[in-house]
Amino acid sequence: MRVSKALIPTVKETPGEAEIPSHKLMLRAGLMRKVASGIYEYLPLGQRSLLKVMGIIREEMDRGGAQEVLMPILTPAELWQETGRWQKYGKELMRVKDRHERDYALGPTHEEVITDLVRRELKSYKQLPLNLYQIATKFRDEVRPRFGVMRSREFLMKDGYSFDADDEACDKTYWIMFGAYQRIFKRCGLNFAPVEADSGLIGGSFTHEFMVLAETGEAAIALCEACGYAANLEKATGVPAPHAAPAAGGATQKAYTPGKHTVEHVSELLKLPAQQFIKTLIFVADGKPVAVLVRGDHDVNEVKLKNFLEAQELALAPAEKVMEVTKAPVGFAGPVGLSGARVVADKALQGGHQYVAGALEKDYHLTNVELGRDFKDPEWADLRSVATGDGCPKCGKPLKAGRGIEVGQTFKLGLKYSKAMKCVYLGEDGKDHETVMGCYGIGVTRTVGAAIEQHNDADGILWPISVAPYEVHLLLLNPSDPEVAKAADQCYEDLKKAGYEVLYDDRAEATAGFKFKDADLLGLPLSVRVGAKGLKEGVIEVKRRRLKDVAKVPAAQVLDKVKEFAAEEWKLCAP
Repeated sequence: MRVSKALIPTVKETPGEAEIPSHKLMLRAGLMRKVASGIYEYLPLGQRSLLKVMGIIREEMDRGGAQEVLMPILTPAELWQETGRWQKYGKELMRVKDRHERDYALGPTHEEVITDLVRRELKSYKQLPLNLYQIATKFRDEVRPRFGVMRSREFLMKDGYSFDADDEACDKTYWIMFGAYQRIFKRCGLNFAPVEADSGLIGGSFTHEFMVLAETGEAAIALCEACGYAANLEKATGVPAPHAAPAAGGATQKAYTPGKHTVEHVSELLKLPAQQFIKTLIFVADGKPVAVLVRGDHDVNEVKLKNFLEAQELALAPAEKVMEVTKAPVGFAGPVGLSGARVVADKALQGGHQYVAGALEKDYHLTNVELGRDFKDPEWADLRSVATGDGCPKCGKPLKAGRGIEVGQTFKLGLKYSKAMKCVYLGEDGKDHETVMGCYGIGVTRTVGAAIEQHNDADGILWPISVAPYEVHLLLLNPSDPEVAKAADQCYEDLKKAGYEVLYDDRAEATAGFKFKDADLLGLPLSVRVGAKGLKEGVIEVKRRRLKDVAKVPAAQVLDKVKEFAAEEWKLCAP
């Protein structure tokens, strides 16, 4: 493709709306343009990368035995109502009405639609296993779209769904898809980790998120470099860092703590470590108050808490609700004498002694608080967020905190949707059985953004060759010189004939320096530079963008050098 004929509107300045590298570079390199908040149009270079990712996905899904379908974006409310998600999904579900006032949703995911399709077509166990997928546009009404394609309201997604006869068969399909996902992201040139995760509104018995490791990732994850354990903070468990707990002591005592309503401030006043505190937080779960107890140096993990309580809605209680439940201002709540709320506690508190807790009275705390003696045993659960230094739940080695960008997720759904929607098959025994389902999603637009987020430098993008818009960037440095133009044109034809995807910067008005800047910004893996100075010396330059190394070779050896450099780039994307 000749740049003089292409729509590649690069810009020098970083758009003010962009916060992270991928968002900045996708706008600056002319990959996309904003239409409205969280809605983008993809220009030719951006579309080419999206097609590359989709091609990799299709190859690996087909290899894993899945079949491609295409489902409607506009989905009837009745299907969502069958599973209860019309009410549960919340405001992120984009809802519309037709001219007859019938309710529809713009699909953020398609569990209901695919289950409806299969229940109408599935008759016998002989049709199983069945694995279907699509690549289509999805919609989610994000409360705060941000970070470009990382959190947008309209996006491309691959969603797949498997139907099996029983749990054992479903497990087999799940791990086949898990392996396919590993190959997909390796082929996209990504450094990623599959992590244990919470299944959220999709549901199911277990799930893995595929996280591209990046400092700018929105998701916090816990990693064990010793055994490979990885989980996001909504799911991660760990052994709390040890501390020297005092032995059981005497009766509780009231301590005057005027104006001290945080663990940090009371700890400083009483000269006691935070580990020796019971932090009591009041939540409202589905309209009912819940007191949550965690160790003073730990934080409540709201996803774990919500799942344990099986709550639809969960939020910290406002100050007036805290006063109503505890009879004290915020900061002085404690478990001793608390009767106005259900009490749940994190397991890390077990085994401790002589705790400090709020006294249910303004400006006072209690010391020497003993579990089971001063208040009855609460409901115990894993409710805290793990922290760096906690022991790995598998091998005991220290966990390390990291950040990631979620690009895919696999779920074992079990009977969640087939039971609600009566998706059954006739078994060998002549009886109806519910299908066991799996679900597998990949954010296509997000994968492109994640590749840029992970592969960039101060000058621009560093595309993995497998998802780059073009493999080779050919630069004509002296367009007014007939000999140089002739040599560059010949390179263009030779490279295309050899099967390479070539972007040919043949612009007459652009200077060599401007073309160099654009080449670095666009970040194609290889560049071939044809200029008057080089031709006088009998050479043409071939460069790898990632390593910045330049080879000067005779024109007759350009193809060989491009082949050599391209092979090295493809090794980085090998599954």
